[in-house]
Amino acid sequence: MSSAGRTLQLTLAILKPNIVSHPHLVHQIKDRVHQHGFLFIRSKRMHLTQSRVEEFYREHEGKFFYNRLVSFMSSGPISTHILARENAIAEWRKLMGPTKVFKTIYEEPDSIRGRYGLTDTRNSTHGSDSDETALKEMNFFFPEFNVSDWYTECEKQFLNKNAVYFDEDHDVHRYIIPNKNLNANLDTSTSI
Repeated sequence: MSSAGRTLQLTLAILKPNIVSHPHLVHQIKDRVHQHGFLFIRSKRMHLTQSRVEEFYREHEGKFFYNRLVSFMSSGPISTHILARENAIAEWRKLMGPTKVFKTIYEEPDSIRGRYGLTDTRNSTHGSDSDETALKEMNFFFPEFNVSDWYTECEKQFLNKNAVYFDEDHDVHRYIIPNKNLNANLDTSTSI
């Protein structure tokens, strides 16, 4: 996803139930994401069943925090997003802050987890840690989204900042096709 010739990198971001249950916090965090130069390529709000959460976090099965994490992530709605920008994975992880909330409050108090995290499980956000993980996680939450097609058909459009705007009704950025009275994002309007 970040290979030569590409300027934008894609990553998955999740706002967890402790954030989504407070709409004003969702708004504050999304504002911060915008301010840090991220583009919202896809957005979905959903409530995962316990079995879907178990599937998503399968790599942590057997760890001491697994049952607590599964219970928490299936306790309420989440807000999932495909974000884009240069070095999106590293920049999103930096904006989120470290996983350990109590440490983060002191070392990275202005990070999202430093401001809004409650515990290591209720740490407000999730982000992919590599290109491979991002691809797997985007496929999990957005199976209709084709990463290769996006890079081929859309990436260059999003590089033209003058033609990009945020569609608040659908929670995604879109671009204006030159010389046409159309807005596009590889059929974003039908895949919210």
